[in-house]
Amino acid sequence: MAFQILLNFVLALTWMFLQVSYDPITFVVGYILGLFILFLMRRFFTERFYLLRVIAIINLILLFLKELVLSNIAVLKTVIKPKLDMQPGIFALPTELKKDWEITLLANLITLTPGTLVVDVSDDQKVLYIHAMDVPDVQESITSIKQSFERAIMEVSK
Repeated sequence: MAFQILLNFVLALTWMFLQVSYDPITFVVGYILGLFILFLMRRFFTERFYLLRVIAIINLILLFLKELVLSNIAVLKTVIKPKLDMQPGIFALPTELKKDWEITLLANLITLTPGTLVVDVSDDQKVLYIHAMDVPDVQESITSIKQSFERAIMEVSK
């Protein structure tokens, strides 16, 4: 990915020098042309086209912000209720993530979301133990995390 970004900058700078214009608009045009050239030459690179990973990272950030707002609203509703009828619990989340940074990112995203906390990670790093403030259905919670955060992280690391 870093090589493709660097190559794209070099192509943009080359475009600026060929146009003998050093303003930002010329750089942007060169960068877009470089993206197009890199896209056409993507089969010669060992990694996938870097713009797809950038889009996946942006999607992950937007997903986290959405989940952050929704979980804040859910926690606020629970706290405001006159009678606390929540069902706290700890459940095991089996994960398909392999790399350390992926598991760490998943654990941090879960912990940063209000109402949930990653308590422990198994020694083989295949199971995360999560404490949740309100867990009416464990399988639904597991499916929700796997379909949102885990899938988005896998998309970034492809």
